[in-house]
Amino acid sequence: MYSEGIADLYEMILLLPMSPPDQKDAKMTQIKERTTNRYFPVFEKVLKSHGQDYLVGNRLSKADIQLVELLYTVEETDPSILANFPLLKALKTRISSLPTVKKFLQPGSQRKPPLDEKALEQAKKIFQF
Repeated sequence: MYSEGIADLYEMILLLPMSPPDQKDAKMTQIKERTTNRYFPVFEKVLKSHGQDYLVGNRLSKADIQLVELLYTVEETDPSILANFPLLKALKTRISSLPTVKKFLQPGSQRKPPLDEKALEQAKKIFQF
């Protein structure tokens, strides 16, 4: 269930660069509104309700990793978006400090930066947008 919610928000963010220029601002506003009023409050509530370090039980799960990746992606669009979500910030810090995750997040790692204009144009051509 958590992974599906993460995927829903992630899809909106991933499709944003493909939006027509005259719709990008409206879509970005919608993403920020849903992020801060719908998605992040749910995850914050889950972490608060059971008082444990992770979403499911007290073990790292795929959902935790997916959520942290989403948090990084959302912060790339708006660095202040986590300001009102202290438990999500703590989750991000905790998971980012795990040795394998920390290594993955280092500069030059496999984590890809946001699409630049050249990569975006190439993707549009490939997917015929």
